Amino acid sequence: MAARAPGGYDDISEGASVTVYGADSSVIATGYLGDSTSPSYGTCAYDIAVQDVPKGERFYKVEVSHRGTVQMTAEQAENGEFAATLG
Repeated sequence: MAARAPGGYDDISEGASVTVYGADSSVIATGYLGDSTSPSYGTCAYDIAVQDVPKGERFYKVEVSHRGTVQMTAEQAENGEFAATLG
């Protein structure tokens, strides 16, 4: 059974959609939230799997479920440095 976040975060669970947008706001890749861990009480951390994200964008925007986008530089994206919080 997939882990689910409590308190109004039912859409945030293993398998939830992850969408990557390019600088022009077009969808360039999709993926999902992977395995979760609970590093401390009341928190969850998820692996993110998005394959074949094209290089060459000035920046990227990443959205988990329908929670809005988080912008990152091309360098951050290429280094796998995506991190976001809810709540």
